Amino acid sequence: MLGHILIVEDEEAIAAFVQTTLERDGFKVTWVGDGVRALTLIGSSEPDLVILDLALPGLDGLQVCQTIRRRDHYLPIIMLTARDEDVDKIVGLEAGADDYVTKPFNARELLARVRAVLRLARHSAGPRRENRLCFGTLEINFTGRQVLKTGQPVDLTPKEFDLLALLARNPGRVFGRDTLLAQVWGYDFDGDSRTVDVHIQRLRRKLEDDPHDPQVLLTVHSIGYKFVADR
Repeated sequence: MLGHILIVEDEEAIAAFVQTTLERDGFKVTWVGDGVRALTLIGSSEPDLVILDLALPGLDGLQVCQTIRRRDHYLPIIMLTARDEDVDKIVGLEAGADDYVTKPFNARELLARVRAVLRLARHSAGPRRENRLCFGTLEINFTGRQVLKTGQPVDLTPKEFDLLALLARNPGRVFGRDTLLAQVWGYDFDGDSRTVDVHIQRLRRKLEDDPHDPQVLLTVHSIGYKFVADR
């Protein structure tokens, strides 16, 4: 069994398609049709990932996502949205979703995104890796997915944390933009390398003493970025 996935979707036909797709690939799947039941089940069964519809009746997907993110245990979330509009994607990601899939979608796309999100989550919290790293005034808690700077919490989006975690676990290693896109966003991500640049800029504003003269997240000209642990 590859893992337990919870589907939170009120449209039975879509839920059945997703469930069949995942079960054929070896996942254990549970389906509920509303947010209240989803939160109850998450508290009792601890799934490995949630596929969450944005437009749920009653307690909607954003509210469910925000509630999940207030828990101590990190739970990966893929948001389903019915419209291919940037605002829906941004709102979902800012609420704490790790990724999104726009309806209609095919089985191959869904499986690719599920595998990518699970791979990143397990990579960040792997039992044979350190759960906490400290670099000067910066402290990264991988299990709790929390970052502290001079003892104060830093508010990072899920993708910002994933990007930082990958770089920080490999200090001094130079990552190309395409490699970062593949490992953090997934091989089927249809964006471009500017996505990486934007996230690095955001991380610098949040983590560097002087974002215009970074000392931790460094640019390697014509290649990509690296994390410097001690300079």
